[in-house]
Amino acid sequence: MPGYIYRAMGPDGKEKKGSVTATNAEQAASKLKADGLIVMKLEPESALNKEITLGTPRVKAREYAVFCRQFVAILKAGVSVINALQMMSEQTENKALKSATVRLVDDLGKGETLSSAMRKEKVFPSIFVNLVAAGEATGSLETAFERMALQFEKEAQLKAIIKKATIYPIIVLIVAIGVIVAMMTFVIPNFMSMFEDMDVEMPAMTKMVIAMSDFFVGYWWLIAIVVIALAVFLKIYSQTISGRVLFGTLKLKLPGVGQLQTKTNCATFSRTLSTLLRAGVPMMEALEITGNSMDGNILFQRAVYQARDQVGNGVSLSKPIKMSGLFPPMVVHMVSIGEETGELEDMLENIAEYYEEEVAEATEQMMAVMEPLIIVVLAVIVGVIIMAILQPMLTLYDSIDKL
Repeated sequence: MPGYIYRAMGPDGKEKKGSVTATNAEQAASKLKADGLIVMKLEPESALNKEITLGTPRVKAREYAVFCRQFVAILKAGVSVINALQMMSEQTENKALKSATVRLVDDLGKGETLSSAMRKEKVFPSIFVNLVAAGEATGSLETAFERMALQFEKEAQLKAIIKKATIYPIIVLIVAIGVIVAMMTFVIPNFMSMFEDMDVEMPAMTKMVIAMSDFFVGYWWLIAIVVIALAVFLKIYSQTISGRVLFGTLKLKLPGVGQLQTKTNCATFSRTLSTLLRAGVPMMEALEITGNSMDGNILFQRAVYQARDQVGNGVSLSKPIKMSGLFPPMVVHMVSIGEETGELEDMLENIAEYYEEEVAEATEQMMAVMEPLIIVVLAVIVGVIIMAILQPMLTLYDSIDKL
């Protein structure tokens, strides 16, 4: 019986790692759930597990969307699935997706279904595989791929909006750090050397800046070690359960960022769950896949997993998401109305469209506030350094005028 390596979260919120034996991945996941574990990662046991994890290729949401759109267009032209995949393998640019498509063609030639063949490929996310399986079961494979194309397009748009909001501050911060380091390391030591032989009393601000400059020059290696060590520590810690909880909590409490995080996760939750339910995926499985897709903030991910468990016990979906305290009242009310009227998929889609627009608007507002704020902070820092340089010069000029 094959073994599976897992990473899961226990009832106490602590991360657990280990292995479990099962005939397939589904049985392994069921065993772990029966033990009260929330599965975060599950893969076949192998001596190369670490290498496989580190070397797992990534495919962007936009590339998935293009793949689905092209596949649908080929199918609508009357081409068989296996021939369509053969054509896709020749024109897909992403190497990981291209290699996986070639293997899909081989597996389909051996009599496997498309969903079972895709399930063996790591490049296809679980939502993709389950929608394809639902499409095969209902005879609407084209519809399944169209829904996936829309899902990935919306996901790509959402990620692009978030990236737009973060890339400008990061670039400005890097430039600011570079300017400050250059001034502290090169400009100030060269400029202040002219005052060494002069009997000029240095102002307190100038002494402070000179002391900082001397520290930069004398201990730059120590600063580099500390910065690198801190970055590595934060990177490793952010991948642990406690780190993800801490950073997830901080994200929600930061002004502006917290609202953006909430709206982004509400949009992801609603869009993913709506897509899965429309494709005929059972609620329990749909919630699990939705939780897996919400890895940006573990608090929301944990709330969805807990909602899945309570829905399995007969509780309506609106109650656990309300009890989590993370979802806005509008989401709770609209989900409740959707459950009462039997139109949950439509309500979820409306929620997704609303919050996708809200994310775009919130991002624009945050950027409008951050741009001048960053410029002001940078101007203050550079202004202090310039004043520290100018003050001894002004003192020297006053001394000369008095002679």
